[in-house]
Amino acid sequence: MTTMTMPASRSRTDTWLLVLMLWHGLLAVAGLVAVYVAFTGINGGLRFAVAGVLLVLALLSATTVPLIHRRDHRGRSISLVVNYLGFLTCTALLLDMIGAFTGIDDLAQRFGRGLPFLLISFVGYFIRSFGDRFEQFPQRQRSFQRVGNIIMLAGLLLFVLAIINFSGIPALASEILQPVRMALLLGLILFGVMFWAMWRQPVAEVMGVNNARSETLSGYLFLSPNFLGFLLFFAGPLLLSLYTSFTNWDAFGTRDWVGLENYARLLHMTFAQLSSPTQLATEVINTSIFDELFRFSILGKSFIVGAQDKLFWLSIRNTVVFCLIAVPLSVIPALLVGTILNSKLPGMKFFRAVYFIPSVAAVVGVSLIWQWMYNAAVGWINYAITSGIGAVNGLTGLAIADPQMRWLSSADTALLSVALMVAWQTIGFNTVLFVAGMQNIPKVLYEAATVDGAGTWAQFRNVTLPLLGPTTVFVLTTTLIQAFQVFEPIFIMTNPPGGPNNSTLSMVLYLYQNGFQRFRQGYASAIAWVLFLVIFAATVIQFRRQRGGAYEA
Repeated sequence: MTTMTMPASRSRTDTWLLVLMLWHGLLAVAGLVAVYVAFTGINGGLRFAVAGVLLVLALLSATTVPLIHRRDHRGRSISLVVNYLGFLTCTALLLDMIGAFTGIDDLAQRFGRGLPFLLISFVGYFIRSFGDRFEQFPQRQRSFQRVGNIIMLAGLLLFVLAIINFSGIPALASEILQPVRMALLLGLILFGVMFWAMWRQPVAEVMGVNNARSETLSGYLFLSPNFLGFLLFFAGPLLLSLYTSFTNWDAFGTRDWVGLENYARLLHMTFAQLSSPTQLATEVINTSIFDELFRFSILGKSFIVGAQDKLFWLSIRNTVVFCLIAVPLSVIPALLVGTILNSKLPGMKFFRAVYFIPSVAAVVGVSLIWQWMYNAAVGWINYAITSGIGAVNGLTGLAIADPQMRWLSSADTALLSVALMVAWQTIGFNTVLFVAGMQNIPKVLYEAATVDGAGTWAQFRNVTLPLLGPTTVFVLTTTLIQAFQVFEPIFIMTNPPGGPNNSTLSMVLYLYQNGFQRFRQGYASAIAWVLFLVIFAATVIQFRRQRGGAYEA
């Protein structure tokens, strides 16, 4: 009986391998044809991306055929990747064409009906898991597993029936029966079957796949949703924005390649010497191209600097000033508060939660509250200042004038006002990080320092700060990146956004204005990449500066 079964099983496996070779050969030919169609039928730079992806898949399929013929395990890996991606692509396109993504809201409304049946499936899962305790009784274990599987399947079936809109099934069937959708459905089935065939254990054994390789592929399969999400929603848009930065795309028409023109306009500056500090800019620079950026004097001579895009350089200046204000105010108080909260005083856990609350509050809500508090007429901040000055004047007989600060409507204080709000909201998060870093410092070091006669300040300076170096680097880096990307508080708190007189115009806000108000997507993408380079440079400098001295006393 065994001698008859083994050859028959091996014959079926060989048949499946032959089918898989023919399948990948067909995919290679179809991929090359699709490359030609995409390259000739799609205009603009998108055709290069589509044609490149199709060409890679075609080459992978062509490479798989001889590897499967030689029973090379690499052929199995490549085949699984190609069929998996093909299955996902056909599934996504089919769901999009039948309007499944637009019907998610309707599905969410019916989801609650299926929750009780979904709980039944969880009960079945627990029953199946409970059966694993009876390994010494195989019959009882199989009984628990069988009952658990039945309950799980029944619950899932009832869940699906509860959330399905049966009235829409006829319309869905008519949508699927159209030629293109039928082709996608057929492709979905074929890719799924071929993936299943190559994944099967008999095929894996013939292809020379051992346990380590099988576990590696299983791990990659579990990681694939996150990895594909990274490619589609982060790496893909990132590369698209890089390409867009070399075009004059307005978000609607075609993308005309302009090369480095956007970057040249952003960075183009001029420099000239003035005969006197008050000399007109029109006399020394071409004001039809350049706007005066600033003037300065050195060694008794005056100079003028002009920029083709004055607002861009103004946004850089505002962003840097904002970072210089917000980052120290977000890090230094957080370190001090973290030191206090790391003590063994009663109630410290409660205060940790209190300080962290602003970090989890919505930025929009917090910005609106602070905007009201900064109000020059009815805000609590000016009310407190006025009351305090009145009390001091009444007690001392002085005549201190009430400044009546116009926090958000004055160019001198608007950026400072936003920075104070952002620092207030960030301190709690940084405090938690500092507390976590302090709790990882060995207590024996403090005991040794105490034995050596070190006081509280000496322990903080010689033990806590050096060993808190990695945490400090992380806090500084993340806070600096967030400060460079400031947008929501400025957009909400200032009116107009970036005002008054562009005193709070940040790089991200300027990017938004160009991309989504003036519809200059190419120019906005160039701004985004300049911002990326600025953040990257600041991060690298921070890491290099801290690398050598993070643990030095």
